[in-house]
Order: sequence, then C-alpha cells, then structure tokens
Amino acid sequence: MFEKGEFIVYGNAGVCEVKDITTLDMKGAAKNKLYYILSPRHHKDSKIFTPVEGNKTVMRAVLTKEEADILIDNIRDIEELWVSNDKLREEKYKETMRSCECRDWIRIIKTLYLRKQERIAQGKKTTAMDEKYLRMAEDNLYSELSIALGVPKEQMEEHIANRMVQTEGQG
Repeated sequence: MFEKGEFIVYGNAGVCEVKDITTLDMKGAAKNKLYYILSPRHHKDSKIFTPVEGNKTVMRAVLTKEEADILIDNIRDIEELWVSNDKLREEKYKETMRSCECRDWIRIIKTLYLRKQERIAQGKKTTAMDEKYLRMAEDNLYSELSIALGVPKEQMEEHIANRMVQTEGQG
C-alpha cells in the first residue's frame, strides 16, 4: 500500500501524488472500500479515484534515486523496439507504453530517435504517430526521473546526456 504524499506511477496518467487514502461517499462506490485519491503531476487540477485493492491499472512506486541512476547508466544496453510492419508498429508502441516501465519507454525513445534520423537522412518528415509516441514516452520517463533525481523535468534530457557522457569511459 502506498502512503499519503508518495509519488507513484499510475497507468497512462503517469506520475501522480497520493493525496489521500479514504473511503468514498459517492454513488456506486463501496462504503467499506479504501480508495487512493491521486493528483496527476501534469494535471494538478485533476483527481483520480482508484481502489487500493484489486486495481486493473498498473500502479507502482516511482524509481528511487539509485534505480534511476542505474537505469540511465544502462541506457546504451537497452535494445530498440524495431517493428518493420507499419500496421503493427502502433499496436506495439501502445502495448509497450501500457507496461508503465521506464526501460520500455527508453526502448520507444531510442527507436523513434533513430527512425527520425533515418527519415531526415532520406529527406522525409517524422510521422505524426512517431511524434506522438516519442512525446508520450519522453513525458512519462522524464516525469518519473525528475521525481527520483530531484532534477526539473525540463532539464532531464540534458541531465541524461551529461550522465551518459560522464559514464562513457567507465564501461
């Protein structure tokens, strides 16, 4: 069970703060059931009510600082997510995003970065679908790493690049 004030990853909503753990006095809500009241980090005005027990949505703790540092140090070793069939590609991206795992978001980011470079080299533009999933994966990853590392989300891409440069000769 998560604690009030803790940051968690909650499905597609991404990083959320646990604002409260309480029963709900609402129509359709079981009176004896505990619910988390979550506040999504990127939509502070929103609230998500979700049962503490038996939730179908992925809910997990945000990475610790140590886990985040290790993840960044291992980015080079994380494989891309190549899907040659255009029709299957979006389904694979959706499935990978739904895992709510940082390593999977990195796989998408690496893949789409390389696809973008290839398309530019061919004189083509990036597809709208690629842009959409790149933004989603970066947003989720940078939001979580921002909490874990205490680095503003807007500076996360630079932070990751700097750390990768620092650790490059240490492999």
